Amino acid sequence: MDAVQLVKEKIRNIKDFPIEGIIFRDITTAVKDKEALKAMIDFLTEKFKNQGIDYVAVVESRGFVFGSALAYNIGAGCILVRKPGKLPAETICEEYALEYGTDKLEIHKDAIEAGKKVIVIDDLLATGGTVSAACKLLKKTGADVKAAAFIIELQDLQGRKNLPQDVEVVSMITY
Repeated sequence: MDAVQLVKEKIRNIKDFPIEGIIFRDITTAVKDKEALKAMIDFLTEKFKNQGIDYVAVVESRGFVFGSALAYNIGAGCILVRKPGKLPAETICEEYALEYGTDKLEIHKDAIEAGKKVIVIDDLLATGGTVSAACKLLKKTGADVKAAAFIIELQDLQGRKNLPQDVEVVSMITY
C-alpha cells in the first residue's frame, strides 16, 4: 500500500459535523498511527528537502504536529503562527474573514529576518482563509514565502484560489 492510501485509510470521516451535510476529515486518527504519521512527515520532507528553506511557519494548532518535525528533518527553524494573546513578546498580526465575523493570527515581530525562505504548514486546506492570512503576515516581515503545504485539501472549497499566486501549494491527499 502506498503512503497516500495508508494515510487516507487512517483518516476518520465524521458525517454531519460540525453541521448537517458536512463530512469532517478527522486527522487525529492518522496522527496517532505511527506508520501514517511517519508517511505524512516523510511526504513533506521529500517535497522540501534541499530547497534551502530557512523557516517552517506552523499554523496553530495541528500545523504544529507536522511543521516541527518537518523543520527538524530539513534543518530549518520553526515559527509559531498563533491566535491572539498566545505569544509573550511584541507581535504583528493579520486579520482575516470567517463565515460569521473575523479572526486574527500573530507572530513575534522579530520571528523572521527579511528575505528568508519560508514555507507554511497546516493540516488541512479548506477555504484558504487561515493560511492566506498566515502568508500575508509572514510577507509583512519581508519573508520570501515559497509554499503552503497540507496533508488534506478539500478541493470543492477552492482554497487554492484564496492563497497568494506566487506561493506553491502542496497537498498529500485531496478530497
